[in-house]
Amino acid sequence: MGYDESIYRRRAGDGTDAGISGDYPDDYPPPGDFGIGDLRASDPTDTGRQAVPAAVLDDVFDDPAHGEPGRDRLAFHIVWEVLLLLAVGGVGFLLIREDSGALRGNALEQLLVAGAALGLLAMGAGLTLRAGAVNLALGPVAVAAALHFAEQGDRGLVPTLAQATVAALVLGLVTGLLVVAFHVPGWAASLAAAAGTLVFIERRPAPVNVQGGYDPTDHALYLFVGVAVIAVLGGLLGTVKSVRRSVGRFRPVADPARRRGSVAAVLTAGSIAISMPLAAGAGVLLAAASEGPVAPTSGLEWTALAVGAALLGGTSAYGRRGGIFGTVLAVALLVVGQRYFAERGWEEVTTAALGAGAVVVGLIVTRLVETFGRPKSAGDDTPWQTTTPRGSTLGDRTDSWSSLPAQPTENRAVAWDTDRWTNDER
Repeated sequence: MGYDESIYRRRAGDGTDAGISGDYPDDYPPPGDFGIGDLRASDPTDTGRQAVPAAVLDDVFDDPAHGEPGRDRLAFHIVWEVLLLLAVGGVGFLLIREDSGALRGNALEQLLVAGAALGLLAMGAGLTLRAGAVNLALGPVAVAAALHFAEQGDRGLVPTLAQATVAALVLGLVTGLLVVAFHVPGWAASLAAAAGTLVFIERRPAPVNVQGGYDPTDHALYLFVGVAVIAVLGGLLGTVKSVRRSVGRFRPVADPARRRGSVAAVLTAGSIAISMPLAAGAGVLLAAASEGPVAPTSGLEWTALAVGAALLGGTSAYGRRGGIFGTVLAVALLVVGQRYFAERGWEEVTTAALGAGAVVVGLIVTRLVETFGRPKSAGDDTPWQTTTPRGSTLGDRTDSWSSLPAQPTENRAVAWDTDRWTNDER
């Protein structure tokens, strides 16, 4: 039987036949055939091969473990922030019509201090929202810090503020550890922290007169500008793709109960821990600027106002996404709007009512952010796919044996009927 026929032999690079059982030539397999030679470009000037763009590789490693591939679009945030700016100007104009001195002198300083306090709360809410673990204990922590400053303010601003900040930081670390250790939603763990803070608040059944003589209106402009600058810098830093994805890594992309890794755990716990001292600082400002005693309330209205300001500013309730100037503009709109409602005598628009309205509108903004802020490559809800040279996909293969083109049979040589099998050399 002639097993040394040419159809059973491989062709060497020099045109000679190399048997299967014999030694391979030194240059076998030839470049461009099959094997390792097909994976390396031997000629750098070969224009037939195209390198994969770095952006494509970046998308490959981002999806599906780290979210949608591509860079988030910021066009909607820019448009929305322009609308917020126009809204602030409009409400400010209406306020001046009601009271020409509302934005001057001591009245303006009070608005700036209120804006700085709400800005600290909104920054804490926005940071935890971006991390995917919203902190609902911000309001109670602020009220507790305000009560503490009202009682101990005569000992000095720095010692009292330091005590409130350290206590809030410890509470934040415990809450963050609970969230990341058991991988539970941030709202649930922070709700437990809020309930624990209420124990401290409920021990004071009556309003507390503010002790000490610190007046934050003397530094109102510096306080508001400082808070605004920090918020804007945080927003600018959040536009960097790697930072945005890292901070929002706790945001679920598949099973919400699936752990997102050590990086997500550290950043999420850190976000919750940082948000608590911000709330404590806001409470101290509110107490120091108060014209009367500090009432021991639950603080839920301040949580709603803080979360509402962050959502209204363009921070997504799902985490990760947010704008640049949105939080500052939303805070300014809420503070000026609250003053305008007071000038009109609309007493039914309380802090809780204003916070509820801000949350409702903010949730609508979240839907728009998630719709128009997603990367273009993830605009449709189809699974991520990689196209192969044949036009099929790795994620959802469309080629199969049944889809192969039909082969003609009339001219096909039947190997079993060749003269080879009737050869006398069998």
